[in-house]
Amino acid sequence: MVNSLSVYQQAVMLMAALITLTSFLMLGQSRLLRLVGVFAVQGLLLSASTALVAYSMALPHLYISAALSLVIKGLLIPAMLFRLIMRMNLHREMDTVEHPARVMIGGASLVVFSYYVCLPIVKLSTLITLNTISVSLAVVLLGMLLMITRRHAVAQVVGFMSIENGLFFAAVVSTLGMPMVVELGIAFDVLVAAVIFGVFFFQIRSSIDSLDVDRLSQLSEVEE
Repeated sequence: MVNSLSVYQQAVMLMAALITLTSFLMLGQSRLLRLVGVFAVQGLLLSASTALVAYSMALPHLYISAALSLVIKGLLIPAMLFRLIMRMNLHREMDTVEHPARVMIGGASLVVFSYYVCLPIVKLSTLITLNTISVSLAVVLLGMLLMITRRHAVAQVVGFMSIENGLFFAAVVSTLGMPMVVELGIAFDVLVAAVIFGVFFFQIRSSIDSLDVDRLSQLSEVEE
């Protein structure tokens, strides 16, 4: 019951709900700038969740993880994507989704599926915060759905970064963090991936004047 939960557990579940909400908001965004803005909010929530675990469990090394999440996922990568969108004049482009209602229903179904899959894990655990594994899996699946349903390359990169956020949230909340060397490696790998994506975007845009994945597929078919 909710009344039997500690303040820490309730706060973690609230953060998990908010992170899941940002994944749904990203599914419903058609403007690239708004999509990146919601992704930045998700990064800030992830940083706050990590800091909450560090404070409640007296794990000082998690403060470093929280700071990395804040700087890289909440500020640096969104700022890079914002700058990329503005420099390539993509801020007015619409990345519409066919049958948006079906996409949102599919996202809700993925959340229910995540809880169903993780139910045996939750039953075997004495920590109610392991319910966040279900939320983390839902965020990963919603990120995949975002990549599948969007045609714009920038939106697909945001979906990829959201998948990593879901995995990081599970590692921090459910297992109380990974070894610091692993966390540093993953953080810088994500940053390097964002830089490489930006370089590729400029090269693709200069070649075919579009970042629409459908046009890239048509170009490949023509070359064949």
